[in-house]
Amino acid sequence: MSEEMDIMDHLIVSIQSGRYEPHDKLPSENELADAYKVPRITARKAYERLQELGYIYSKQGKGSFVQDRNLRIPLVLKTNKSFSQKMTELGYEYKSTNIFCESIEFNNKIYESLGVSENERVFRIGRLRIIDGRPIALHISFVAETSFPEIEQEGKEITSMFYYYQSKGYHHLKSSETTLRLAHPSKYERELLSCSSLIPLLVLESECIDEKTGQTLEYSKTMYRGDVFTYVI
Repeated sequence: MSEEMDIMDHLIVSIQSGRYEPHDKLPSENELADAYKVPRITARKAYERLQELGYIYSKQGKGSFVQDRNLRIPLVLKTNKSFSQKMTELGYEYKSTNIFCESIEFNNKIYESLGVSENERVFRIGRLRIIDGRPIALHISFVAETSFPEIEQEGKEITSMFYYYQSKGYHHLKSSETTLRLAHPSKYERELLSCSSLIPLLVLESECIDEKTGQTLEYSKTMYRGDVFTYVI
């Protein structure tokens, strides 16, 4: 394992220093094994880990190549625009897909945030964000049925909460303080986002508030693939 990590460290330094440019072909597994005097399986595992981390990509029958890690999506975390608007304005082929709308069990943090009692229903609405055919974020909104009585049915069709709130007469929205943390994706999240367990997720949690009334409309949790975005906070 230490030999594998040594190879990875050396290759990452070479890539970051500019010795290898994006899309440059890397040494073959045999060449790498000879250079580091290790078994070929060790070289193969090092390449597999680097691919999982997003440093390289492979072409069947042609070898391994350096991934262009400079092509990142700029994401401004504090803004009065919806995620859909931001991605469209940046020129990306953007799609948002509704993947679930379901009631949740009592959660003290979420219920307290929404200002509802334990016997009231809260629904979670999930949307998968897709850019250029690639899933890049999972956005989950927690909404109280007392605030939106038709949410059980309407929530199944929502692809943008921003536009949903506008349709309900809420035109001036703001976010509360945002909590950020890094997390490793669960199996379910890996399947949705098509990423490995080595790709970290940036998890954002905040509230969406109606500026006019001060009402908390939703508690949101968004998970962004850490290898896709550059973050402007």
